[in-house]
Amino acid sequence: MLKGILERESFRVFSALDEFAALETLEKERIDLILMDVMLGDSNGYDLTLRLKSMDPYQHIPVIFITHLRSPEDVVRGFDSGGVDYVAKPFNKMELLQRIKHQIRLIASNQTISRQTAELKEAILNRDRMYAILAHDLRSPISSLKMILNILTMQTETQDNGYAAMVHTGNDIAEQLFSVLDNLLKWTKSSLGMLSYSPQKLNLNELILGVVETLSPTAKLKNIKLDIDLQSGLEIFFDVDIMKSILRNLLINAVKFSHSDSHVKLHLYQDEEWAVVEIIDTGVGMSPEIQEQLRNQVSREGSVTPMHDQGKGLGLWVVYHFIHRHGGKFFFESEEYHGSRFGFKVKLVNQDLNK
Repeated sequence: MLKGILERESFRVFSALDEFAALETLEKERIDLILMDVMLGDSNGYDLTLRLKSMDPYQHIPVIFITHLRSPEDVVRGFDSGGVDYVAKPFNKMELLQRIKHQIRLIASNQTISRQTAELKEAILNRDRMYAILAHDLRSPISSLKMILNILTMQTETQDNGYAAMVHTGNDIAEQLFSVLDNLLKWTKSSLGMLSYSPQKLNLNELILGVVETLSPTAKLKNIKLDIDLQSGLEIFFDVDIMKSILRNLLINAVKFSHSDSHVKLHLYQDEEWAVVEIIDTGVGMSPEIQEQLRNQVSREGSVTPMHDQGKGLGLWVVYHFIHRHGGKFFFESEEYHGSRFGFKVKLVNQDLNK
C-alpha cells in the first residue's frame, strides 16, 4: 500500500524483503531515502541501520523507521541507531507523505550545498593559483628593480639633495613591494602544497648581516639606527630563502612601526639548544586587544585574513607558519605606545650528529 502511495506521488520505489535484498538494491541503485521496518526476518532494522551508517557509500542516506513498535524504548533505539524520523503503524497517509517530502527537500538542499561548496573550493583554488602565478611573475622584475635601486642608494649616500631622497624612497617602496609579493607567493604555494623546502646548514650570523644590509636604506629614511648584537658561530638547519623572508618581515615591521630618530635592536644568542633571534623597537606598540587578535590570526592554520587596521597579518603569518613548520617557536610581546619585541627560536645544529 505504501509503495502505491509513493508511486502515485511520482517517487521511484524499490522494495526489499530482507537485509540481503536491501544491500543488493543499494549496490545497484542510487537511493535517496530509506523507509525501514524493524522486523526483517532473521535480522532487524535497528542493526541494519547501524551497519549502513558504518559504510561510506550509504552512511549519508537518511532512514525513516515505519513500524508497529511504538514504545518509548523502541523510538529511542530507532534514533540511536541513526534514524532521522520514526513513524508508528498504522500511519496517517498525509502526515507520512509530508515527513517523506520534508526529508527529500533536505536531501535536495544538502546536495545543493555540497555542489556549491565544491564550486567554491574550486574557485578558491583557482584564485590561489592565480595569486601564485602573479606573485611569481612579478617577483623577478621587482627583485631586479630592488637591486638597481640598492646600487643607486649606495652611490647617493653622500649626497644630500632631492634626487638622493627620491632614490631612497624608491628603494624603500621596492623593498616593501618585494616583501609583499614574496609573502603572497609563499602563502599561496604553501596552501596549494607547491612550496618546495630545501633545508641546509646555515650560519645565522652571516644571514642576518646580509638582510640587515639590504634593509639599511629603508631604516635610514626614518633615521632609525639598527643596533646589531650577534653571537657568532650559531648554525641552524633551515631553508635559506624562507629564513630571509622571516628576518625581512620582522625587521620591516619593526622599522615601519618605529618612530623616526629611534633605535631598533636585533639580538642573536644561544639559549641551551636553541638559537634565539629578538627584534626590539620603541615604536607605537599594540594594545592587549590587538595582541590577542594577532595571536589568533597568525596561528590560524591554512588561512589568513590580514589585519588591515594595524597592517599586520600576512607577513607575520608567514613568520609563524614557517618557524613552526621547522620545529621552532615564535613569540612576541608589546606595550601600547612603548614598543614591541618580536622573535623566534630554532634548534641549533647538533654538532656531534652532524659529524
